[in-house]
Amino acid sequence: MYIQHMKSRLDSFRFACRGIVTLAATQFNARIHLAVLAAVTAAGFILEISATEWCLVILASATVISMEAMNSALEFLADHTAPEWHHRVGKAKDMAAAAVLITSAGAAAVGIIVFLPHILNIL
Repeated sequence: MYIQHMKSRLDSFRFACRGIVTLAATQFNARIHLAVLAAVTAAGFILEISATEWCLVILASATVISMEAMNSALEFLADHTAPEWHHRVGKAKDMAAAAVLITSAGAAAVGIIVFLPHILNIL
């Protein structure tokens, strides 16, 4: 029984990793977010941000990537279940995209709050 439980947990991680690969392989905006994440991570190391600042950056970044994944999942599902345009499906897709935009704006604000003082100290 324990072995089966462990296999089930490992399968869950495998499916999640497959989702991350699909997200990065199929979604241009996700690749942009991942590139920005790489740049932010490099900036965090270069500017030696604090542990608290890392926590804020990680939380903001994870939220944006997660929201992009949820938006993409909704779009895949909507396109499958309603291949022809429908105004309600369009509204759902628009709201999911809005969620990504809102979290991205929040993450940008976190980035400004965290990184700007470090950059100003260098100047």
